[in-house]
Amino acid sequence: MLRFVEEIILLLLRDEDGRFVRVPNWALDYAIAGGVLMDLAMENRIDTDLDNLVLIDSTPVGDSLLDPTLADIASAETHPTRHWVEHIVESADGIRAEGLTRLVDAGILERQEERFLWVFRTRRYPTVDGTVEREVKLRLMGVLFSNDIPDPRDVMLICLVDACGIFDELLSRSELEKASERIAQVRQMDLIGQAMAQAIRDIEVSIAVSIGRMY
Repeated sequence: MLRFVEEIILLLLRDEDGRFVRVPNWALDYAIAGGVLMDLAMENRIDTDLDNLVLIDSTPVGDSLLDPTLADIASAETHPTRHWVEHIVESADGIRAEGLTRLVDAGILERQEERFLWVFRTRRYPTVDGTVEREVKLRLMGVLFSNDIPDPRDVMLICLVDACGIFDELLSRSELEKASERIAQVRQMDLIGQAMAQAIRDIEVSIAVSIGRMY
């Protein structure tokens, strides 16, 4: 099963030239941080309430993308979700690099060193139940431009991508206008996704206010 971090990487890869969509560093870092927390939630290790992120089970998942954060949460006092988003952001570069390595090792991506490009080696990959799914980008587009009930993982990923402003780079202006109502609808389907998104927006507002005070 691919983790949210790996799916975010695939979502940002442009098919036409093997380069990544340019998004602000903060957006990618927060998407990675939120992805780690969402996967821990999907693994029933954490939950969120209106105020805090709550540890449910400290048993390691057995995944190097998730277990370091789980260990940190287990050894610390209870904190708001925002605290843990900011904590994981400090390690976002390393998490992203490991995600890329795992995609290459799995045969999904291939690195072309001479051009510093990444290309799909396979157009499809198995998910947790053994079925073959469309790659993440096409899967999310299918959710945004239909009325089908989305998979819970897709709901969480859409919450995360929207909170980080990544849809602004992935969709044209007309596509974004058509999908905006659907994105808002999907965002209401998952409480954990909403909590992660709100934490990221709170951080973004704080940064904007701090910068404004500097000038």
